[in-house]
Amino acid sequence: MEIRIAGDQHIEVHQFYAGVLTGAVLLTLVLEAFLLVHFRWADLIELPLLVTIYFALSRRNPSGGLLLGMIIGLAQDSLSHTPIGYYGIAKTLVGFFASSIGSRIDVEHPISRFMLTLLFFHFHNAVLVLTGRLLLAQHQPYLTTRLAVASVVNASLALLLFPLLDRLRRRP
Repeated sequence: MEIRIAGDQHIEVHQFYAGVLTGAVLLTLVLEAFLLVHFRWADLIELPLLVTIYFALSRRNPSGGLLLGMIIGLAQDSLSHTPIGYYGIAKTLVGFFASSIGSRIDVEHPISRFMLTLLFFHFHNAVLVLTGRLLLAQHQPYLTTRLAVASVVNASLALLLFPLLDRLRRRP
């Protein structure tokens, strides 16, 4: 399927084989839970966020991105020790905005993927900090050195992960 945008520019809406989305989400949630238990540095990696960004950008449907982010976020909440809805709110917003941006621009270039992942990582963190401060009365700093390192690590990991997920697309 293609989306036509102002004239001759075409942006392709990617289709995936059955079960790819569900399998990718389950695999990242299990892998993240496993890594957090066994490795101290694993808190730098946000695999569910990367999957949310990738599928939202690829499918280019804002309502689908919103639902995808909500499901991934609530699943992550249920597996972590955070209040239900904490990650759900943040990933819902990321899914919506990533899908909205994905429907307007072509995001296949590695530099655009890196920059968008960096941007959405910081947006995700801003929503988490705002939610923590307003709803949970927690004082969390917005930007720390560890968070800056985590954003670069996740954006770099996206450069490796996104091409692997590209191979799971259904070809027309």
